[in-house]
Amino acid sequence: MSSPKLPYRFLGTTGVKVTSLCLGTMTFGQAGIGLQDKSVIRPGQSNEQESHEILDQFVAAGGNFIDTADAYQSGVAETYIGSWLVKHPELRKKLIIATKLFIPMDYSDPNSGGLSRHHIMQAVEDSLKRLKTDYIDLYQTHMWDFATDIEDTLHALNDVVRTGKVHYIGVSNVTGWQLQKIVETNKKFGYPQIVSLQVQYNLLCRETEWELVQVCQREKISLLPWSALKGGMLTGKYKRGTVPTDPTSSRVAWVEEDPSKRWFESQPSYSEYANDDKYWALIDTMKEIAKKHNATVAQVAIAWLLKQPTVTSVILGARTKQQLADNLASVNVNLTDEEVKLLNEKSDIPMPYPYGVIDRMNKFLQRC
Repeated sequence: MSSPKLPYRFLGTTGVKVTSLCLGTMTFGQAGIGLQDKSVIRPGQSNEQESHEILDQFVAAGGNFIDTADAYQSGVAETYIGSWLVKHPELRKKLIIATKLFIPMDYSDPNSGGLSRHHIMQAVEDSLKRLKTDYIDLYQTHMWDFATDIEDTLHALNDVVRTGKVHYIGVSNVTGWQLQKIVETNKKFGYPQIVSLQVQYNLLCRETEWELVQVCQREKISLLPWSALKGGMLTGKYKRGTVPTDPTSSRVAWVEEDPSKRWFESQPSYSEYANDDKYWALIDTMKEIAKKHNATVAQVAIAWLLKQPTVTSVILGARTKQQLADNLASVNVNLTDEEVKLLNEKSDIPMPYPYGVIDRMNKFLQRC
């Protein structure tokens, strides 16, 4: 397959163009995200030199969109990006750098997390210092905060935009009603609208379509999927009846060894799918499609996302340069409408009430 040429897409209604693949940096640094015990190390994490090499490779391939978070290894991921930017100051104006806040950064300080004004003002300054930059292109709330009034959060976020320290605001990991509430609150106060939603979305997580995709379509919000490969379960490398056993190289095996390590939703265990006939049928279909395109199963999974409405850029995590190269080549996989439809059917999940009845009645009306 030829070298990829990453296409650009608009980020919401900002007029800013980002590459359709975004480099996720949750693999930068050793200790795990959000873990109080910093000695816990997930397999496949990158040290500073390896992280810099991955950044170099991504930019050399034409990538301009980098996503991180303050909580990724308790600031280490941001620090690695910052030390890399110091070596390449000429690149800063060409890059769109996104980071997030919410997860506690200091478990001895009860105010080191959440979306209060107190934390937002401190978190922005801390991220700027670690990233070695004087502005953040896209600042995202990592998830909904039930303890803080959303008006207070949006007031504070509007203030950091007005100061020029942040250019655009996005959100992540919210429900449909929460996303719409954020949109309407911004409209109420005349604040700049959020431009993006970062959320788990893949062939094994289609629930995102029930509300969130619809809100994004109606409000012109860019969708930025994370966990495109569902923690490795959409790579096609696992075989039915063969349990992965090397926790030092496989995150699926790492969780399989000790399910309590499954701190984050994106990292499933093999056991969840071991006896799921529908899952294995989906993988078989993906393998058939991949063969037709001279591609990998992982590339098919990413290519499917790039065909979905409102998806602007798919966030990719890479543990090695070869893995990144393989994932970047997914932009060369142009799935046909028939293949997309087949993948939709193979990965479809039943809609619970009231989504199912609403969907069926609307389709019925369209046929009348």
